[in-house]
Amino acid sequence: MASTSRALLFVAVAVAAVLGTAHGASYIVGAPAGSWDLRTNYINWVSSINFRAGDELVFKYSPSAQDVLEVSKADYDSCTASSPIASFKTGDDTVALPAGGVTRYFICGVPGHCTAGMKLAVRVEAAASTVPRAAAPSSPPMTPRAGGPSSVATPPSSSSADPSAGRVGSLTGLGLGTVVAGLIMAFY
Repeated sequence: MASTSRALLFVAVAVAAVLGTAHGASYIVGAPAGSWDLRTNYINWVSSINFRAGDELVFKYSPSAQDVLEVSKADYDSCTASSPIASFKTGDDTVALPAGGVTRYFICGVPGHCTAGMKLAVRVEAAASTVPRAAAPSSPPMTPRAGGPSSVATPPSSSSADPSAGRVGSLTGLGLGTVVAGLIMAFY
């Protein structure tokens, strides 16, 4: 019985460790000082963030004034909105970044906005270490709604403040840790 209990405990701890690191961070685009708008400098914003597979982007904006289009690199470079890969229009859109080794491209499809700098290229690295990344303070939890490819951005002005302030870490590891602790207590 003791060896079965220990084996079950080992499996539970291993599953919790894997699942606890499978979810990435959520990044509110442009946060902390900006959002999906004409004032934020997206090149500066992405320059200090290492996006990884499992992370997600959260676009917050006024749906009556902007939208978000995921586009090809060619359409990103030319600010062409006519054949997007995906369209987002709610004003609170979450885009999963499930795959690493890719660059994903986003623009605002409102005429003139992309050429004024409202474009974002996000380079997504492969999911990294088994050490979970720290959560940033005071951002609400996010729910995934859509997915697609990423890279680096080009808009003008705005924030050079702490880029991690727009990041929300996953609480999955904490929840799984609680389950594992409960399993341990049940066996002893």
